[in-house]
Amino acid sequence: MAALAHVSSLVASFLGPLLILILADDDDTLVKENAKNSLNFQIMIAIGFIISGILMVVLVGFLLFPLVAIVDLILVIIATVKANDGKIYSYPFTPNII
Repeated sequence: MAALAHVSSLVASFLGPLLILILADDDDTLVKENAKNSLNFQIMIAIGFIISGILMVVLVGFLLFPLVAIVDLILVIIATVKANDGKIYSYPFTPNII
C-alpha cells in the first residue's frame, strides 16, 4: 500500500496520497510516511505547474511545464520502487509541509 501512495499520485495528483494517508492504519508507519512524502511532493509539483502556467505569459512556462511533468514522472517511479522494497522515500528538495 506504500507503493500505491506514490503511484496514485500519477492518476489523482494529491488526492491519491491523501486518500491513502486517511485509509492507512495508525500503526503502519511505512504507509503513513510514504503517503505524507508523496503528498508533500505533489503539493510542490502543483506549485510548480502554477508557476509555469503564470510564466507562459513570458514564454518560459512552455519549457518549464513539460520539465515539471517529466521530473514528476521520474521521481514518482523511483519512489514507487523504493516503497515497494519497504523503504521510506523522501523526495529531493521537498519540505515537510504535512
